[in-house]
Amino acid sequence: MIGPRFSHGAVPCALFLSLSLVVGACGSRSAEPAPGTLSATDPASQAAAVNPLVTCFRGENAYAHIANIVAFGTRHLGTPGIDQTRQYIEKTLRQAQLVPKQHPFTAHTPHPEIGSTPCLNISVDIPGTDAPGTDAAAPDKIVIFSGHFDGKIIDEGIFWGANDGGSSTGVLLEMARCLQRHPPKRPVRLVFFDAEESLLDWTDADSLYGSKNYAAELISTGEKNRIAALVNIDMVGDPRLRFEDEQHSTAWVMQALRDAATALGRPELFAGGRRVHIEDDHLPFVRIGIPAANLIDLNYGPGWDSNAWWHTANDNLQNISKESLEISGRIALQALPSLYKEPQ
Repeated sequence: MIGPRFSHGAVPCALFLSLSLVVGACGSRSAEPAPGTLSATDPASQAAAVNPLVTCFRGENAYAHIANIVAFGTRHLGTPGIDQTRQYIEKTLRQAQLVPKQHPFTAHTPHPEIGSTPCLNISVDIPGTDAPGTDAAAPDKIVIFSGHFDGKIIDEGIFWGANDGGSSTGVLLEMARCLQRHPPKRPVRLVFFDAEESLLDWTDADSLYGSKNYAAELISTGEKNRIAALVNIDMVGDPRLRFEDEQHSTAWVMQALRDAATALGRPELFAGGRRVHIEDDHLPFVRIGIPAANLIDLNYGPGWDSNAWWHTANDNLQNISKESLEISGRIALQALPSLYKEPQ
């Protein structure tokens, strides 16, 4: 979506990408500290990390899942890699003593060879320990954390998708382990989206197939009103992690994520974030009235202002950080209690 254009100094700036991103305020990252200092085990990162659910999350575990998925090779629709990834997600959830649910659908793509193809969203529910209806202000509400697992078709080389599609999947799988080990007070759902990427050019008709289908399913099943909020996780493995100030996101949900980062001693991860509009898997839910936010760093490259690795073969295991994965997962889990009801 093309949103309002802003300026940085006297120079207007707008960045158009196939994910349909528009930069609103082009904040520079040149003054940020050097990369490689994001260890969530530093004392500052442990400032408020007393919740065992939060401290359970380990970046090396998320990274190991990503490595396993990357080993399947390219995983766009119609490839063996996408089938293997679907199977891996379900197998891993079962190994965590959880029960995955399949949500099959057909993506009607404009790609001349792929065309209409079967796809599969996967969800898993983690029940809350509190009895249903305990909180009269927001009875029986569910918080969803989501992300996509498919990869992009690129012209040259293999798209490994360690960060784009891989980091979200690794983080969600590690969250599943921690949520099963340390059950939350109230219900949580993890949703793994198939077919986020466009097959040709990014348009409303050729993108976000999985999340659009799941949003429609929430309406058709009458479950939409049970969803308190959704946080979509995407591209959180960048060694130079800084989250965007994403403008399609619901303000109070994004603020809950900022507050969580502050509570964990990492407010700089949101400081000076670019005001951007990003069409991602949170958007179909915003459109149907579900509060939703996108936790994403779409400046993925060798420098603070570089996006050179995005949608290239350089999106690989060497260019993601266990520390970034860890703090991203911990921020999501730290924010969880604040996501069941909009603060008044």
